[in-house]
Amino acid sequence: MFDRISLLRPYRIAIVGGGQLGKMMTVAAKQFGFHVTVLDPTAGSPAAQVADQQVVAAFTDGEAIRSLATEADVIIYEFEHINTAALLALEEQGCLVFPTPKILQVIQDKLLQKRTMAMAGIPVPPFQPVSSTDQVKEAAAKFGYPLMLKARSGGYDGKGNFLIGDPEAIEVGFNSLRGSEMMAEKFIRFTCEVSVIVARSRYGEVKIYPLSENEHDDNILRRSIVPARVPDVVVNRAQSVAEAVISLFSGVGVFCVEMFVTPEGDVLVNEVAPRPHNSGHYTIEACVTSQFEQHIRATCGLPLGDTSLRCAAVMVNLLGEKGYNGPAVLEGCSSALSLPGVHLHFYGKRITVPKRKMGHITVTALKLEEALQIATRAEQLLRVIAEKGGEK
Repeated sequence: MFDRISLLRPYRIAIVGGGQLGKMMTVAAKQFGFHVTVLDPTAGSPAAQVADQQVVAAFTDGEAIRSLATEADVIIYEFEHINTAALLALEEQGCLVFPTPKILQVIQDKLLQKRTMAMAGIPVPPFQPVSSTDQVKEAAAKFGYPLMLKARSGGYDGKGNFLIGDPEAIEVGFNSLRGSEMMAEKFIRFTCEVSVIVARSRYGEVKIYPLSENEHDDNILRRSIVPARVPDVVVNRAQSVAEAVISLFSGVGVFCVEMFVTPEGDVLVNEVAPRPHNSGHYTIEACVTSQFEQHIRATCGLPLGDTSLRCAAVMVNLLGEKGYNGPAVLEGCSSALSLPGVHLHFYGKRITVPKRKMGHITVTALKLEEALQIATRAEQLLRVIAEKGGEK
């Protein structure tokens, strides 16, 4: 742990990934006067717009990732689908990479992730590997319909998943994920979906954030509501499970643990993300320490910050409107920002396409009901479309 921050030789952070999460990590790092290099294949990526420099390279480019080590005291990442072999090689050479690539390798494989948690007694939905339509039928006989079929790696925002509603859909679902290793999982008839942002420092200090209640549309997060509208016993269970998860993986940094809440009030882990998460964006305005500042504190060897909730909050994702492809434009800003408690984040992605995450708003208020009402009004006012001349 260091007690002095030098500007003559700033502490250097390299971030693999230059999207919105990388951008918000960079902003948090710059609060401390740190130097930030980002690696992303898109020149002028959102994170590059605020970082000190960008390496333009593919996430699978091992040589480019290795070059980061010459420019960094610590390497972090903003998403999971990256070259872990290159990160492991750097770690073996003595470079600091957080969370460790060994954890990332486990989490990248959804089957291995679930097996690891199940063996540790962490509650997860029933699951099994499948490699043929006959094995999918066996899983359906065991778990019932509907049945969730998942690619073991590479999926996000619902991509890589197929919900099998009846026996006739087995062939279609299997073929839709053909080419990927797969697993089948019991479909959980949940009352709501929740997530917990949890942080662990290099020295084992753990801090847990309030529970977020998440609403999805077509498998894409639409709104996060904090505090979650669930009984205290569910909050306590979810936070305990999140702490068990980050301890199991010996994670350093911020993790997000996504869970289902059953009608009986139990919680089952759906997925784990070893990084800040969309459902934790509310922490920027609503908590004493944002998830992004916390991630920088944890991975750079600083004490963790206070995770207390200062007010109620509703986060709404701003997605590209259907039918628009081209240079991004956000309409309705003045009207939305005239509403009390509205905080706008427009990520700086140059091109909008339907359902792409282009930004978000967080509405803060003393009472949750007020935040919900204002968020609904603001969401109706804001639209991400394409500049005139873009395809419609």
